[in-house]
Amino acid sequence: MGFARTCSVALVGVEGVLVEVQADLEPGVATFTLVGLPDKSLVESRDRVRAAVVNSGVDWPQKKLTVGLSPAAVPKGGSGFDLAVACAVLGAAERIDPRRLTDLLMIGELGLDGRVRPVRGVLPAVLAAADAGYRQVVVPEQTAAEAALVPEVAVLGVRSLGQLIAVLMDEAVPEEEPAASDGLPDLGLAGLAVPGGGLSAGGGGEVDLCEVAGQHTARAALEVAAAGRHHLFLKGPPGAGKTLLAERLPGILPPLSRQESLEATAVHSVAGVLPHGQPLVSRPPYYAPHHSASMASLIGGGTGLPRPGAVSLAHHGVLFLDEAAECAPRVLDALRQPLESGHVMIARSQGMLRMPARLQLVLAANPCPCGRHGTTAGECECRPAAVRRYRARLSGPLLDRVDLRVQVEPVSRAELLGAVRSAESTATVAARVAVARQRAQERLTGTPWRTNNEVPGHELRTRWPLERGALSTVESDMERGFLTARGLDRVLRVAWTLADLADHARPTKEDVDLALELRTGVSRGAVATGSGAAR
Repeated sequence: MGFARTCSVALVGVEGVLVEVQADLEPGVATFTLVGLPDKSLVESRDRVRAAVVNSGVDWPQKKLTVGLSPAAVPKGGSGFDLAVACAVLGAAERIDPRRLTDLLMIGELGLDGRVRPVRGVLPAVLAAADAGYRQVVVPEQTAAEAALVPEVAVLGVRSLGQLIAVLMDEAVPEEEPAASDGLPDLGLAGLAVPGGGLSAGGGGEVDLCEVAGQHTARAALEVAAAGRHHLFLKGPPGAGKTLLAERLPGILPPLSRQESLEATAVHSVAGVLPHGQPLVSRPPYYAPHHSASMASLIGGGTGLPRPGAVSLAHHGVLFLDEAAECAPRVLDALRQPLESGHVMIARSQGMLRMPARLQLVLAANPCPCGRHGTTAGECECRPAAVRRYRARLSGPLLDRVDLRVQVEPVSRAELLGAVRSAESTATVAARVAVARQRAQERLTGTPWRTNNEVPGHELRTRWPLERGALSTVESDMERGFLTARGLDRVLRVAWTLADLADHARPTKEDVDLALELRTGVSRGAVATGSGAAR
């Protein structure tokens, strides 16, 4: 009787659960039994592993073989267990010293020819291994850079099962040509991406804020949103520049911190949208799903255990919903919880998962179905009831969670023709945003928060008082029912961001009034008419 064990990782949502892979050989009819709650793709690993071992020049044991995946109660799926199963079988058959396997964690799919193919979710899997105390991992060569992002973990990237066997037996490692050495695409990389997953994780691309003509108030609101990580609602007629502004928000956001990069990369790796050759997401992600997106695609879901949705893919980045009034109201209202908590809890019959969703939401909508209500571009053809129904698609509870609500007016001919000469660039605005973020971080040192939008309202009201008399207008609006308690807290957050941009020690009455105007859209003579957020 032979026995060997090694370790691999099962992904549950975006978190890894360590799985011990045990192989047991006993005399009897040659069979291969896989136990431990495997799914269909994992059950098929029996045939992949057997063919890979034989084609690697190693004899397959002709005995009764049982491979167990523990803990048995955790659902396991995918082809990432192939490498661990193959090595456990060879260890039980004494083709490999079983003692060499106990401290190793292995992740990788096996081709029938013995090549090791990459799988999704390597980063969260290695993070789970490091938390459990493992210091040596074996992964496919194509994902070695992703695994190496985890500190204090030795990573061995292999191209084939034969190479790994040679390393474990202290033999000369055979040289093997890369899979794409003949000039054809590397088909093994197909396992890293989901079909149709051509999504961008690096922001809005090569676009510059100087390309936006006019829109001084909207540009100022965009700068405030970036400096404090506030949610933003842009409303206005078609062609006014709402999408143009939203696409340029990622460019003025600061780069992600090391911890934020690892969290964002883990989500993208699991979802299969991590670009090849870019193992680390260093810029805030930017996602703009179509307005017909379903609940599962936006929040997360799918058959079996849920997969990350757009709110998780935009973790530490921007989620832009264009034509928001065309989205299903039920889908939009599902955003309420992640906007408050920074995560989403998805309950399914097979389990409950917590996925990260600390995002910055940008909404854009027309004033009515025809888009001309309240404008001078032409007479609105919509009936009043149709306008009310259209605007009611964005519910009050959802908009109450949005800090900044800006009217985007059509651009004049003079502004459009003089835009290149007068508009500030992305680099200029980003520099001011970075300084404001630094001031906020210095003030929040020693707290669990990094930006103004994360600070609870109670802390803002008690720990960091405003200037005397600064809340007079806000108190009046609350007395008249124009502002909710949540609205007050969000006005305070925006006021602190405006103070950081203006280098004020504490928000002044002008800062609070401007924050209130940016939230309610009611003119109080405080919004700037020039570029930036300065008065």
